[in-house]
Amino acid sequence: MLTILGFAMIATFLVLIMMKKMSPIAALVLIPALFCVFVGKGAQLGDYVIDGVSSLAPTAAMLMFAIVYFGVMIDVGLFDPIVRAILKFCKADPMRIVVGTALLAAIVSLDGDGSTTFMITVSAMYPLYKRLKMSLVVMTGVAAMANGVMNTLPWGGPTARAATALKVDATDIFVPMIPALAVGLVAVVVLAYVLGLRERRRLGTLTLDEALVRQDETETVLVGAGAAAGTGTGTASGTGTGKASAPAAGSGGPAGQDGAADDEFQGLDPHRATLRPKLYWFNALLTVVLLTAMIMELLPIPVLFLIGAALALTVNFPHIPDQKARIAAHADNVLNVSGMVFAAAVFTGVLTGTGMVDHMANWLVDTIPDGMGPHMGLVTGLLSLPLTYFMSNDGFYFGVLPVLAEAGHAHGVSTLEIARASIVGQPLHMSSPLVPAVYVLVGMAKVEFGDHTRFVVKWAVLTSLVILAAGILFGII
Repeated sequence: MLTILGFAMIATFLVLIMMKKMSPIAALVLIPALFCVFVGKGAQLGDYVIDGVSSLAPTAAMLMFAIVYFGVMIDVGLFDPIVRAILKFCKADPMRIVVGTALLAAIVSLDGDGSTTFMITVSAMYPLYKRLKMSLVVMTGVAAMANGVMNTLPWGGPTARAATALKVDATDIFVPMIPALAVGLVAVVVLAYVLGLRERRRLGTLTLDEALVRQDETETVLVGAGAAAGTGTGTASGTGTGKASAPAAGSGGPAGQDGAADDEFQGLDPHRATLRPKLYWFNALLTVVLLTAMIMELLPIPVLFLIGAALALTVNFPHIPDQKARIAAHADNVLNVSGMVFAAAVFTGVLTGTGMVDHMANWLVDTIPDGMGPHMGLVTGLLSLPLTYFMSNDGFYFGVLPVLAEAGHAHGVSTLEIARASIVGQPLHMSSPLVPAVYVLVGMAKVEFGDHTRFVVKWAVLTSLVILAAGILFGII
């Protein structure tokens, strides 16, 4: 009965948000509360919620201070060289812009943090998508899949969890999987190319000047980050600035055209008041030290980001009013994400506390035919798609994976093979409603979570299956 109710609760949640009958934050709270009553454990709802909040509080704290830290780094220009290189490649070609989104998301994902990746990617690419009237779900979908593949890095989370749960070395899991994961990343880029061609056929290819002329509305250059409070440096007006720029550029000849267009068509305003070019190497060193400390686990990640955010604000903006302005500039993202995390705590708390997760996992394992025993690597890879989507990584890797590994061991399948197969579902997992970072992505991109889900699921499943197939073909799984 708990198995059926567990699947019913998840299905109800997904249907309601995809049909836009409820907001994600309301559905994350009200649906599990209702099902908790159905299970007959309404009296324990408070305990379940407190347990869920306690387990996710470090994540919420990490996201809050990570948003402030990397928001400040975006403000002061740390990532501008990378963004400029990607934007120079993209020009005003929809196909290049979508491919550039995948490349930028993959590069920034090297830090192992999804929220960071999405903040930088959306801040850089959002103005281009809006000005060319491109589909924003293409941006969110491609970014989520690229980050999902890169999330398998040993310091990204799932690989470390698999290694801990099965008592093996994370390096032994990840290094042999590199060829399969590389194929998965190529698949994301190819998919971005195909989606970009589709957008190009729909919109055509523009020069930068034509794109500026087409823009009919004022857009924020930095979405929730980077614009100085109370100044005009954070916006670019398509009606006034954009249309005026193109003729002016044209009157100056070809060179003038390119220069004016490049100045205007920036994802990150190159003249914003928050830039700190003299502190560039300090900020770069601080970020490298912070990421190194994260990888070496010198301190808990929330503590590292708390210290990092305090240092970044103090050094870059020594005056108290400027610090308050920077915090206020990122307050919307902080509130939206932290609120969503605590709402998700209700969902995970009820799912775990009532025993639904355990019953669902045991039912799935029990339904595996005996004849599939020797192929538990394939089975684990296939199960990782729905299980890491409907469950947290902690629930899957610490609750289900040991059971799958034990079943595989009984049929002669190595623990390492099971561990490698368990990470192939991450491209889909990164769009799970239980992943806090995805709310950073859709929130900053101003995309409905249901729209993102409808678009990305099929492509993310395909990407995960490509990784699984490559792993089997290369003899890794």
